[in-house]
Amino acid sequence: MSWSGHWHGYGPWIGPMATYAQEGGRRPPHPNGAPSVMNPEDKKQQSVLDRYREAAAEFQTGSVPPTMSGYWLLKRSQVSADRTWTDLGTAMAWLEKSYQANPPFERADGKVAYSSLDTKLEYAIDVLPRGVDVSWVYYLPSKSLISLSAVCCPNHFHPDIPCPLPPA
Repeated sequence: MSWSGHWHGYGPWIGPMATYAQEGGRRPPHPNGAPSVMNPEDKKQQSVLDRYREAAAEFQTGSVPPTMSGYWLLKRSQVSADRTWTDLGTAMAWLEKSYQANPPFERADGKVAYSSLDTKLEYAIDVLPRGVDVSWVYYLPSKSLISLSAVCCPNHFHPDIPCPLPPA
């Protein structure tokens, strides 16, 4: 697989699992816009349309991670120049620093709950140069969920999404 590009870092997002589980606001709006209401008097149809509009607004302005990592590129309000990298080492350093600042919870029984940081970094250094996004999602000791992603741009799976912030 051949890929040439840069990376954008998103997160860390920290929040409750209940928020993360609400997928409506984590999906981008349909490219054709909101569905039309067949009968403006039909309260059920109007309710669906209202929820669609609410979810579309949540996606555009919210910080909750999208359902697919490449969709981060659509969330223009979440992109940052200091988290846009052309150097793999800088992207890797951000992933490592973010993880170390927010380590996962440890099981009371001593068993391993997640892959080690070394394993995560080994995987990331292998796949990021080939254009594969890296997303780490895990529980913190506080029982909050954390999500951080290094997203390839241009994106293999969403090649039509333009770069939100080209590297300087």
